[in-house]
Amino acid sequence: MAIERQKQHEQEPNIRKTNFDAVESNFTDEQAHLESERCLNCKNPKCVSGCPVNINIPAFIHEVKENNIEKAGEIIRESSMLPSVCGRVCPQERQCEGKCVLGIKGEPVAIGALERYVGDKTKAQDIEIKPSGKKVAIVGSGCAGITAAADLRKAGHDVTVFEALHELGGVLRYGIPPFRLPRTVLDRELETLKSIGVKFNKNVVVGKSITLKQLEDDGYDAIFICSGAGLPKMLGIEGENLNGVYSANEFLTRVNLMHANDEKHPTPLRVGKKVAVIGGGNVAMDAARTSLRVGFEQVIITYRRTEAELPARKEEVRHAKEEGVVFNLLRSPVEILGEEGYVKGLKLEIMELGEPDASGRRKPIGTGKFETLDVDSVIVALGTGPNPIIQRSAQTEGLNIDVNSKGYIVVNETTGETSIPKIYAGGDVAPIGESTAINAMGAGKRAAKAINELLK
Repeated sequence: MAIERQKQHEQEPNIRKTNFDAVESNFTDEQAHLESERCLNCKNPKCVSGCPVNINIPAFIHEVKENNIEKAGEIIRESSMLPSVCGRVCPQERQCEGKCVLGIKGEPVAIGALERYVGDKTKAQDIEIKPSGKKVAIVGSGCAGITAAADLRKAGHDVTVFEALHELGGVLRYGIPPFRLPRTVLDRELETLKSIGVKFNKNVVVGKSITLKQLEDDGYDAIFICSGAGLPKMLGIEGENLNGVYSANEFLTRVNLMHANDEKHPTPLRVGKKVAVIGGGNVAMDAARTSLRVGFEQVIITYRRTEAELPARKEEVRHAKEEGVVFNLLRSPVEILGEEGYVKGLKLEIMELGEPDASGRRKPIGTGKFETLDVDSVIVALGTGPNPIIQRSAQTEGLNIDVNSKGYIVVNETTGETSIPKIYAGGDVAPIGESTAINAMGAGKRAAKAINELLK
């Protein structure tokens, strides 16, 4: 097409790596209009099927083209109450934009950038809610929880969200850095839910502060568990207990939620000179880029495959490289070296790639050759598993929720219902497909639909 894909303005790398401000700015009105004109308005829009919550993408882009921005916002919010969030953090290249016909021979329509533009320019319309007389408890205020809360409240139910932490948003707040998702954006989306009557109870650990049985006894007609996966996966190698070793979950939570990068904070981070981040996903990129911003002089990502196999978004990899993160590829950690209880180095085995494994990627094979990185901190970003508090608490009360061998709650993939009637689960605690914000939202929508049918 004659019109090139529009690019969002970005902070210069040498400036942005010193602050937590948003890396990218929104489209200007002119850019949004130009980008909307690139959409072919396909009769069979594959972009919609690529979206886990099935936003009517061609329709909202058409309204942008016609300068009906408020209408575009209404169309998006019929499917998603978090357009400003999803436009920033969703892996569009593997979802909606990955299905765009223009991407076959060129660049796809910048659907994510248009969504955040519309989300930031508009607000949810006033909704008339007819009380149903039914109560629903939602455990967790992350993507799945707030999506389900919105849909269930719009259906007229009395909805209360129970959050274990002292701030709302789940992984959107403690896991994703503000340079990717500004807190003002997240807070605005949460205020929308409060404005329609969703209630939030913070500092409540379901399974400790209150149990599932007590929620049932309190008159809740259905319960949706979406407590996330906050249990970090570690390497199981010598030296992991040294001072200076963090899980990415702990590191990001301490910075994003608890502001531990501030030296005046009661429990500040111990910031050294060099840090190795182990992993290649989006969380590893977030941890690496956050490390630069809190003051590490050198940040090295070590990953056991090549760049072609990195699971992180290409945009995040590009941003990390621009900011000076070093990629040490085909390397697998075998030992964290210490001195007087503190990290002093990381021993790595040099790898090579063999035949594809179950993931479809070529399997890394050790060569028997080793090298040592001179680092004083290590961040392990190898994913997380489900926290078992709720499941264990339920079993002590005789509520035997089925879990799989990894501890995830087993659910009906269509409805999200667990093995216990009227109790549902979704998001990272009961994952179906890729662990992303938009997939968690899809789980929230499926569960909300099933709960609504139940309560009718």
